[in-house]
Amino acid sequence: MSKYLNPYTDFGFKKLFGSEFNKDLLISFLNALFERSSEIPKDEILDITYLNAEKLGRKASERKAIFDVYCTTKSGAKFIVEMQNVFQQFFKDRSVYYSSFPIREMAKRDNSDEHWNYELQKIYTVGILNFVFKDEEKDDKTGELKTVNEFSDDDLMHVVMLTDRITGKVFYKKLVYIYLEMPKFDKKENELETMYEKWLFVLKNLPKLLERPKELQERIFEKLFKQAEIAMFTDKEYSDYEESLHNLWDITNAMNDAETKGFGKGKEEGLQQGLEKGLEQGLQQGRAEGARQNALENAKRMKAKGYDIQIIADITQLSVEDIEKL
Repeated sequence: MSKYLNPYTDFGFKKLFGSEFNKDLLISFLNALFERSSEIPKDEILDITYLNAEKLGRKASERKAIFDVYCTTKSGAKFIVEMQNVFQQFFKDRSVYYSSFPIREMAKRDNSDEHWNYELQKIYTVGILNFVFKDEEKDDKTGELKTVNEFSDDDLMHVVMLTDRITGKVFYKKLVYIYLEMPKFDKKENELETMYEKWLFVLKNLPKLLERPKELQERIFEKLFKQAEIAMFTDKEYSDYEESLHNLWDITNAMNDAETKGFGKGKEEGLQQGLEKGLEQGLQQGRAEGARQNALENAKRMKAKGYDIQIIADITQLSVEDIEKL
């Protein structure tokens, strides 16, 4: 077990960014993104209010959305902040779908006494990705499809807005998607200059560190390292973190092995072999009390993040029928 928590786990991410006590950490991180890119419409954050992260459809039959972190600023801007560990085929689609929930929340109801002129507040979707965007293109010589990075290695942050392809100008600035391809960040401690770089370094390297680097002496990082120290967890926090860590390992192993064996290329036998190999490393660890409830909660989150139903079933040991009901 490392000295500091892994922020890529569900528990770790919410511990650092999803609680009222630690909201200054989230504020500092988001402001660092604004400082990094002149392309992002500036909205300096002084305070935030956390909102209900579980969004329901207007009908019982409609799909739900569960955000990692969902908050609003005093100006009314909404922020969805997501940690995504493994590549999902329709990840971009899910990002757009998730952003539709705060849009709908801003609409005044038909029975409202207040007239609504369709004015919307800014909506930011921030994705911290533990993978790089992939695309397929044809090889010029063989004509076969090959998987390539969708963006060059120099591109780490992506700022996406509705843009006029003719003029090249931004058409609409209130809907912003910010994606960080974390595997591309490779700066060392002595190369860190901006708060943006320091935050990325922490997110990528926190569980590997033995102490707070001297380059991270800002008070905000002093607090972060205290909150991230596993030895200071309560028994309940430690148990929840260990559960979350095992889930991360299970999902990552299953998806990586499945991809190695041909997942995404129509090879169902490769998917099955990869899942069996990855899941052997701990998926059969019995949970005593509350095992089913824990499995249901994990399945709900994985389903909201777009994981394949069969993969969720294999990981959680729940039936496909149980998962479809969530």
